[in-house]
Amino acid sequence: MTKADLIVKIADGSGITKAAAEKALNSFVAAVSEALANGDKITLVGFGTFDVATRSQREGRNPRTGETITIPSSKVVRFKAGNKLKETIK
Repeated sequence: MTKADLIVKIADGSGITKAAAEKALNSFVAAVSEALANGDKITLVGFGTFDVATRSQREGRNPRTGETITIPSSKVVRFKAGNKLKETIK
């Protein structure tokens, strides 16, 4: 499903215009992005939880040359599905 498809679904499901649905979706994405950038955790009961984890530095190999390289530590976004979402996709 693309962003455009999701906007249509939101508009149809809530009885609002596509423009209003797009504005709402963009606002949601911005709010989630800002909260995660600030190190906050977002919990949507029944849907899931978004949080930020730190992936530690590790060794890897260049597949072309076989040379050992150091992969630096980084932050990654994690999502853990809630119970209602898990039940829906079974």
